[in-house]
Amino acid sequence: MSAFEFFFSFYGLILGLSVAELLGGFARTLNRNPRPRFGLLTPLLVVFAALDVTTFWFQAWIIFRPAPFNLALLMLGLVIAGLFYISATLVFPRDEDQVEDLDAHFWRNKRTILLLLLSANVIVASLIVGVAAAQGELHLVAKSWFFWFGVSLFTGLTLISALARRPWIVKAALIALLAYYGLNISRAAAPLVEKGGWSLVAKE
Repeated sequence: MSAFEFFFSFYGLILGLSVAELLGGFARTLNRNPRPRFGLLTPLLVVFAALDVTTFWFQAWIIFRPAPFNLALLMLGLVIAGLFYISATLVFPRDEDQVEDLDAHFWRNKRTILLLLLSANVIVASLIVGVAAAQGELHLVAKSWFFWFGVSLFTGLTLISALARRPWIVKAALIALLAYYGLNISRAAAPLVEKGGWSLVAKE
């Protein structure tokens, strides 16, 4: 087992629990009798949180794979993944809660959820900049307009979603965030459909 595999067995476990909380909460809500009114806000938040967790799972391969393993790295992984897990537990009401309208639960918890997600992203963005500066490669990050565009867009829209009190503003900000994720996914999907990028034919 490599150092990264040992680290990821811990980090990935907590991220996996975050996904399980989101899917489990959705399943529990569907099975409630009577079933609560969903509205649009909670589904948007669920999709956003799920995409954010998945993105961090992917980023772990890029960011943490070259890192030397030590206790500090493990603690950093605990903080980042822990923020995701706590936020995921707040998205849906627990079994003992009597909630007829998920929008009411959303408005009680959305600020905490979104600020936790934003905190995890800020930590990782700061880590990227800090490591680049320590290695004398800060100029490479400074030239990456897409990185700074993504950080600025994500931070701004997440803050708007967390702090806004008007439903239409929150919906618009979350939809814009999902559109941004859609752009990233489409860019990542391009190599899969290119010739030779993914073939189901056995190569001899």
